[in-house]
Amino acid sequence: MSLTVALTSFLAVLPAELPDKTVLACLILSSRYRPWYVFVGAAAAFTAQVALAVAAGGALSLLPHRAVEALAAAAFLAGAVLLWRQSRGDDKEDEDDIGRDGLRNGFWPVAATSFAVVFLAEFGDLTQFLTISLAARYHDPLAVGVGATLALWVAAGAAVLVGWRLLKIIPVKWLTRVAAVIMLALAGTSAWAAAS
Repeated sequence: MSLTVALTSFLAVLPAELPDKTVLACLILSSRYRPWYVFVGAAAAFTAQVALAVAAGGALSLLPHRAVEALAAAAFLAGAVLLWRQSRGDDKEDEDDIGRDGLRNGFWPVAATSFAVVFLAEFGDLTQFLTISLAARYHDPLAVGVGATLALWVAAGAAVLVGWRLLKIIPVKWLTRVAAVIMLALAGTSAWAAAS
């Protein structure tokens, strides 16, 4: 494994991922749920996507673009609906809630939701194609995989940290509603891309 190739992959993927919709999804999810749970789900999704990109190479680019975008739109829409419904119940549940998330939002549901949203949104993404290109160019899938995965983890970690800090400024109820609207907008853009 070449450390130079790993570093090159890291430096190429990180700035491409920072303004991406998956990082925005991590930020939104961590503003509502326990940040560590969101990070674990997102990190697992990014790892799986990098493994697919490195292993499959150019084959991922053959997947139907519209189907992938439609699935991402459905995931974002489901997330928006769930977040909005939760924001309506926040007033009644505040008394019973233990901590920020309470016991109702356990590790597995939050990590699985984070995994699903990030995994679907990352399909056919710029950073996935970038990882495929890097693997094809350098012929060192392990180094490319390590560099790309670490870059995606750093981006997700930064988003989770920012989302968690937002709670100190904005009440959970309003933050959840804003997150639902943003998820709805992401669903719309994904649906538009699927129809194009």
